[in-house]
Amino acid sequence: MTGLGTMVNCAAIIVGCAVGLILKKGFPEKWQETIMYGVALCIFLIGVEMAQKSQNIVLVIASVVIGSIIGEMLDIQEKLNAFGAWVEKKLLGDRGQTSGSFGRGFISASLIFCIGAMAIVGSIEEGLTGNRQILFAKAMLDGILSIIFAANMGAGVGLSAVPVGLYQGTITLLASWMQNLLTPEIIREVSAAGGVLIMAIGIVQARLLPIRLANQIPALPVAVVLAKLFL
Repeated sequence: MTGLGTMVNCAAIIVGCAVGLILKKGFPEKWQETIMYGVALCIFLIGVEMAQKSQNIVLVIASVVIGSIIGEMLDIQEKLNAFGAWVEKKLLGDRGQTSGSFGRGFISASLIFCIGAMAIVGSIEEGLTGNRQILFAKAMLDGILSIIFAANMGAGVGLSAVPVGLYQGTITLLASWMQNLLTPEIIREVSAAGGVLIMAIGIVQARLLPIRLANQIPALPVAVVLAKLFL
Protein backbone atom coordinates (compact mmCIF):
# COMPACT_ATOMS: atom_id res chain seq x y z
CA MET A 1 0.00 0.00 0.00
CA THR A 2 1.68 3.19 -1.22
CA GLY A 3 1.89 5.83 1.49
CA LEU A 4 1.51 3.46 4.45
CA GLY A 5 4.77 4.69 5.98
CA THR A 6 3.52 8.28 5.92
CA MET A 7 0.14 7.24 7.36
CA VAL A 8 1.91 5.53 10.28
CA ASN A 9 4.09 8.63 10.71
CA CYS A 10 1.03 10.89 10.89
CA ALA A 11 -0.71 8.55 13.33
CA ALA A 12 2.39 8.53 15.57
CA ILE A 13 2.38 12.34 15.66
CA ILE A 14 -1.29 12.43 16.68
CA VAL A 15 -0.89 9.72 19.33
CA GLY A 16 2.29 11.34 20.64
CA CYS A 17 0.47 14.66 20.91
CA ALA A 18 -2.35 13.05 22.87
CA VAL A 19 0.11 11.41 25.26
CA GLY A 20 1.97 14.70 25.68
CA LEU A 21 -1.24 16.52 26.57
CA ILE A 22 -1.96 13.89 29.20
CA LEU A 23 1.53 13.93 30.68
CA LYS A 24 1.92 17.75 30.65
CA LYS A 25 5.70 17.87 31.23
CA GLY A 26 5.61 14.68 33.29
CA PHE A 27 7.97 12.91 30.87
CA PRO A 28 11.40 12.86 32.61
CA GLU A 29 14.19 14.43 30.59
CA LYS A 30 16.54 11.49 31.09
CA TRP A 31 13.85 9.18 29.67
CA GLN A 32 13.54 11.41 26.63
CA GLU A 33 17.29 11.38 26.09
CA THR A 34 17.71 7.62 26.47
CA ILE A 35 14.81 6.81 24.15
CA MET A 36 16.03 9.30 21.54
CA TYR A 37 19.49 7.70 21.59
CA GLY A 38 17.90 4.27 21.27
CA VAL A 39 15.95 5.38 18.20
CA ALA A 40 19.13 6.95 16.77
CA LEU A 41 20.91 3.59 17.02
CA CYS A 42 18.02 1.87 15.23
CA ILE A 43 18.11 4.52 12.49
CA PHE A 44 21.84 3.92 12.04
CA LEU A 45 21.22 0.16 11.78
CA ILE A 46 18.61 0.69 9.06
CA GLY A 47 21.11 2.82 7.13
CA VAL A 48 23.79 0.12 7.39
CA GLU A 49 21.36 -2.51 6.12
CA MET A 50 20.39 -0.34 3.13
CA ALA A 51 23.98 0.60 2.26
CA GLN A 52 25.10 -3.03 2.26
CA LYS A 53 22.79 -3.83 -0.67
CA SER A 54 25.08 -1.97 -3.07
CA GLN A 55 26.84 -4.01 -5.76
CA ASN A 56 29.06 -1.06 -6.68
CA ILE A 57 30.40 0.64 -3.57
CA VAL A 58 32.59 2.98 -5.65
CA LEU A 59 29.44 4.39 -7.26
CA VAL A 60 27.87 4.96 -3.84
CA ILE A 61 31.00 6.69 -2.52
CA ALA A 62 31.21 8.88 -5.63
CA SER A 63 27.52 9.75 -5.33
CA VAL A 64 27.86 10.83 -1.70
CA VAL A 65 31.06 12.81 -2.33
CA ILE A 66 29.79 14.59 -5.45
CA GLY A 67 26.35 15.10 -3.90
CA SER A 68 27.90 16.60 -0.76
CA ILE A 69 29.99 18.99 -2.85
CA ILE A 70 26.89 20.11 -4.75
CA GLY A 71 24.97 20.45 -1.48
CA GLU A 72 27.70 22.59 0.05
CA MET A 73 27.89 24.76 -3.06
CA LEU A 74 24.13 25.30 -2.93
CA ASP A 75 24.24 25.55 0.89
CA ILE A 76 20.95 23.64 1.15
CA GLN A 77 21.10 23.26 4.92
CA GLU A 78 21.42 26.98 5.53
CA LYS A 79 18.67 27.79 3.05
CA LEU A 80 16.29 25.32 4.72
CA ASN A 81 17.12 26.78 8.13
CA ALA A 82 16.51 30.29 6.81
CA PHE A 83 13.23 29.20 5.21
CA GLY A 84 12.06 27.66 8.47
CA ALA A 85 12.94 30.81 10.40
CA TRP A 86 11.16 32.96 7.78
CA VAL A 87 7.97 30.87 7.92
CA GLU A 88 7.93 30.93 11.70
CA LYS A 89 8.44 34.70 11.78
CA LYS A 90 5.74 35.36 9.17
CA LEU A 91 3.14 33.17 10.84
CA LEU A 92 3.94 33.76 14.49
CA GLY A 93 5.44 37.25 14.57
CA ASP A 94 8.79 38.48 15.83
CA ARG A 95 8.23 37.13 19.32
CA GLY A 96 6.47 33.93 18.26
CA GLN A 97 3.44 34.86 20.37
CA THR A 98 0.88 36.27 17.94
CA SER A 99 -0.82 32.93 17.26
CA GLY A 100 -0.64 31.63 20.81
CA SER A 101 0.68 28.26 21.94
CA PHE A 102 -1.53 26.37 19.47
CA GLY A 103 0.02 28.16 16.49
CA ARG A 104 3.54 27.85 17.87
CA GLY A 105 3.06 24.12 18.37
CA PHE A 106 1.70 23.63 14.87
CA ILE A 107 4.37 25.66 13.06
CA SER A 108 7.33 24.43 15.09
CA ALA A 109 6.36 20.77 14.84
CA SER A 110 5.52 21.02 11.13
CA LEU A 111 8.90 22.52 10.31
CA ILE A 112 10.85 19.99 12.35
CA PHE A 113 8.92 16.99 11.03
CA CYS A 114 8.99 18.08 7.37
CA ILE A 115 12.33 19.84 6.87
CA GLY A 116 14.82 17.04 7.19
CA ALA A 117 16.67 14.41 5.21
CA MET A 118 14.78 11.56 6.83
CA ALA A 119 11.42 12.73 5.50
CA ILE A 120 12.79 13.00 1.96
CA VAL A 121 14.91 9.83 1.89
CA GLY A 122 12.24 7.78 3.65
CA SER A 123 9.50 8.89 1.28
CA ILE A 124 11.67 8.24 -1.79
CA GLU A 125 12.65 4.82 -0.45
CA GLU A 126 9.02 3.83 0.05
CA GLY A 127 8.06 5.08 -3.41
CA LEU A 128 10.94 3.35 -5.20
CA THR A 129 11.23 0.05 -3.33
CA GLY A 130 8.21 -0.19 -1.03
CA ASN A 131 10.59 -0.29 1.96
CA ARG A 132 8.96 1.61 4.82
CA GLN A 133 11.59 1.02 7.52
CA ILE A 134 12.89 4.59 7.39
CA LEU A 135 9.44 6.14 7.73
CA PHE A 136 8.54 3.72 10.51
CA ALA A 137 11.70 4.77 12.37
CA LYS A 138 10.83 8.41 11.68
CA ALA A 139 7.36 7.74 13.04
CA MET A 140 8.88 6.55 16.33
CA LEU A 141 11.11 9.60 16.50
CA ASP A 142 8.33 12.05 15.62
CA GLY A 143 6.01 10.36 18.10
CA ILE A 144 8.51 10.92 20.91
CA LEU A 145 9.08 14.52 19.84
CA SER A 146 5.30 15.04 19.70
CA ILE A 147 5.01 13.99 23.32
CA ILE A 148 7.66 16.52 24.34
CA PHE A 149 6.31 19.32 22.13
CA ALA A 150 2.66 18.80 23.10
CA ALA A 151 3.54 18.84 26.79
CA ASN A 152 5.11 22.25 26.27
CA MET A 153 3.16 23.84 23.38
CA GLY A 154 -0.24 22.18 23.38
CA ALA A 155 -2.60 20.53 20.90
CA GLY A 156 -1.33 22.42 17.84
CA VAL A 157 1.45 19.83 17.57
CA GLY A 158 -1.08 17.19 16.52
CA LEU A 159 -2.26 19.28 13.57
CA SER A 160 1.25 19.10 12.10
CA ALA A 161 0.30 15.60 10.92
CA VAL A 162 -1.57 17.27 8.02
CA PRO A 163 1.42 19.00 6.32
CA VAL A 164 3.58 15.96 7.09
CA GLY A 165 1.08 13.73 5.30
CA LEU A 166 0.82 16.02 2.29
CA TYR A 167 4.57 16.60 2.03
CA GLN A 168 5.77 13.02 2.43
CA GLY A 169 2.84 11.56 0.52
CA THR A 170 3.60 13.75 -2.48
CA ILE A 171 7.27 12.73 -2.50
CA THR A 172 6.31 9.04 -2.25
CA LEU A 173 3.88 9.31 -5.16
CA LEU A 174 6.47 11.10 -7.32
CA ALA A 175 9.10 8.47 -6.48
CA SER A 176 6.61 5.69 -7.24
CA TRP A 177 6.03 7.24 -10.67
CA MET A 178 9.81 7.45 -11.22
CA GLN A 179 10.11 3.74 -10.41
CA ASN A 180 8.78 2.88 -13.86
CA LEU A 181 11.62 4.85 -15.45
CA LEU A 182 14.44 3.25 -13.44
CA THR A 183 15.95 -0.23 -13.60
CA PRO A 184 16.20 -2.43 -10.47
CA GLU A 185 19.99 -1.96 -10.56
CA ILE A 186 19.69 1.84 -10.45
CA ILE A 187 17.08 1.69 -7.67
CA ARG A 188 19.39 -0.61 -5.66
CA GLU A 189 22.33 1.82 -5.84
CA VAL A 190 20.16 4.87 -5.12
CA SER A 191 18.77 3.02 -2.09
CA ALA A 192 22.33 2.23 -0.96
CA ALA A 193 23.30 5.91 -1.25
CA GLY A 194 20.19 6.75 0.75
CA GLY A 195 21.36 4.26 3.37
CA VAL A 196 24.56 6.26 3.85
CA LEU A 197 22.45 9.37 4.46
CA ILE A 198 20.29 7.47 6.95
CA MET A 199 23.43 6.38 8.80
CA ALA A 200 24.40 10.06 8.99
CA ILE A 201 20.98 10.88 10.46
CA GLY A 202 21.53 8.29 13.20
CA ILE A 203 24.95 9.77 13.94
CA VAL A 204 23.54 13.31 14.19
CA GLN A 205 20.59 12.15 16.30
CA ALA A 206 23.05 10.53 18.71
CA ARG A 207 24.96 13.85 18.81
CA LEU A 208 28.20 12.26 17.65
CA LEU A 209 28.98 14.57 14.71
CA PRO A 210 27.46 17.88 13.50
CA ILE A 211 26.82 16.65 9.94
CA ARG A 212 24.95 19.06 7.64
CA LEU A 213 22.48 16.43 6.48
CA ALA A 214 20.51 18.50 3.97
CA ASN A 215 23.71 19.22 2.06
CA GLN A 216 24.05 15.50 1.34
CA ILE A 217 20.60 15.07 -0.23
CA PRO A 218 21.94 15.72 -3.79
CA ALA A 219 23.70 12.35 -3.45
CA LEU A 220 20.42 10.69 -4.45
CA PRO A 221 19.96 12.31 -7.90
CA VAL A 222 23.72 12.02 -8.45
CA ALA A 223 23.43 8.27 -7.78
CA VAL A 224 20.73 8.06 -10.45
CA VAL A 225 22.93 9.82 -13.01
CA LEU A 226 26.05 7.78 -12.22
CA ALA A 227 24.12 4.52 -12.25
CA LYS A 228 22.59 5.44 -15.60
CA LEU A 229 26.08 6.10 -17.00
CA PHE A 230 28.02 3.17 -15.57
CA LEU A 231 25.58 0.31 -14.91
